[in-house]
Amino acid sequence: MKHGEQHYSIKEAMMFSQRIAQLSKALWKSIEKDWQQWIKPFDLNINEHHILWIAYHFKGASISEIAKFGVMHVSTAFNFSKKLEERGLLSFSKKQDDKRNTYIELTEKGEQVFLKLMESYDPKQNAVLNGALPLRELYGKFPEILEMMCIIRNIYGDDFMEIFEKSFENIQTDFIEEEGKLIKKTLPEAEKEVASQS
Repeated sequence: MKHGEQHYSIKEAMMFSQRIAQLSKALWKSIEKDWQQWIKPFDLNINEHHILWIAYHFKGASISEIAKFGVMHVSTAFNFSKKLEERGLLSFSKKQDDKRNTYIELTEKGEQVFLKLMESYDPKQNAVLNGALPLRELYGKFPEILEMMCIIRNIYGDDFMEIFEKSFENIQTDFIEEEGKLIKKTLPEAEKEVASQS
């Protein structure tokens, strides 16, 4: 086979792209409903919550990073960040060595809202999670969705996946489950865990 020749038929390609498009659309509809239901009591929309999520894990992200990792247009990232700033949840700044980019950080109030959101997460109210429960019961863990992660990595790149993974590692290390809620570890708990790992 010559360089640049395709190793698949047009029919196979079309069927794959339509299958993933239609499955993704159906999945997104359910995800969107679950996500909106979770954040509604906090008067946030999905973009605003995603910005808070990224800001929490980045500890100071540029608007272009928010756009990239939030999979949104730069103007969308800026406009929703501005709304969050007006509500006192984010602060804007410029760095001494980088006057071109605008950076955002969670304010204390913004971090409190983020932590309350984490605490309010209710698995019973999540249709996608409940749809995956039979797989968890069968295999003893939730699906890792490795094929989808590989596709996303090939579209958005390694940086995107590194940040994606880092945010979940942060959840794993920074939060504990207490009485059916996710709570941020207090400093002594975090120090105890570090000491036990050394």
